[in-house]
Amino acid sequence: MTDYTPDDHRFMTQALRLAEQGLYTSMPNPRVGCVVVKEGVVVGSGAHLKAGTPHAEVHALLQAGLLARAATVYVTLEPCSHHGRTPPCADALIKAGVAKVVIAMQDPNSLVSGQGIAALKAAGISVFTGLMQQQAHDLNIGFITRMTLKKPFVRSKIAASLDGQTALSNGASQWITSAAARRDVQHWRARSCAVLTGIGTVLQDNPSLTVREFSMDRQPLSVVVDSQLRIPLDAKLLNNPHVLIAYAQDTQQKATQLSKMGIALIRIPDNSGKVCLHTLLKHLASNQMNEVMVEGGEGLNGALMALNCIDELLLYYAPKLMGSDAKGMFALPALQSMQAVIPLEIKEVRQLGDDVRVIARCMNV
Repeated sequence: MTDYTPDDHRFMTQALRLAEQGLYTSMPNPRVGCVVVKEGVVVGSGAHLKAGTPHAEVHALLQAGLLARAATVYVTLEPCSHHGRTPPCADALIKAGVAKVVIAMQDPNSLVSGQGIAALKAAGISVFTGLMQQQAHDLNIGFITRMTLKKPFVRSKIAASLDGQTALSNGASQWITSAAARRDVQHWRARSCAVLTGIGTVLQDNPSLTVREFSMDRQPLSVVVDSQLRIPLDAKLLNNPHVLIAYAQDTQQKATQLSKMGIALIRIPDNSGKVCLHTLLKHLASNQMNEVMVEGGEGLNGALMALNCIDELLLYYAPKLMGSDAKGMFALPALQSMQAVIPLEIKEVRQLGDDVRVIARCMNV
């Protein structure tokens, strides 16, 4: 195992911070940052900000110019070795004459994985991998999941009272959490490729599901699970730039009307006449969706959890009690033993105003 120095960690940390600049914009590509260091000084830096534009390494090498020769490069993801919309970054590093490349993690893309590293080594460049790998992995969890499992990373956001209830028995739920928590949700929406909800939430709350707290040149795809196409034609989210409705039966003959409105539709019934959620997620992955955020009720959350389709829970708890007659987080069949409970790993607990945010990873996925 390589003994990395404090300077190595400092420069990779800088590269990771640069990669975060693409948090809301780089999709479907990964978020990547790069710094070029010569004699202990950063002489070039860059981030990949948008698909089709130069990668992080290209920006950093351009800034470094001739100082890149014999320099050390820190990059958060293995440099690409194939021709996509841009030329291979491995070739650019070789041409620049760098002496050493430190890589946080290998690229999970089968078109790249290991090949960029091999190309650099074949050119006589010293290559080291694994520095701050977990941080790089977490930054690109959606891209990695799509590349390795052919599905998006599914993160379910749930706002609840301290006793775990998400709406009153009459459906009222606005607002359980504080403005601070709702602002935080906007960040998670913005980093998502798609926001997924159910028809029950649309009928009850009429949400827009758009990013509103800060300026964006893109909005996540709005996806509605609506088995019988009950969505009102004047629903707010139908005004969003990109909408997909997944349905099983067109009982109200709305498909034609919705298509004329420019709404994309996909009919994917399962054996019970409902939307096949597995097929829907595979469809989203095939359309390069890395991270999908679920903003639904107990029905959709329960269905996804029962199918082991939720990777992470984003739970916002408000200091309120709503009672046992209110609606819960997940509509799941009654469990008969403690061995059947769904295990979670707490990743983070943070206070936001009066509320508490808990990030928990589902362990049975």
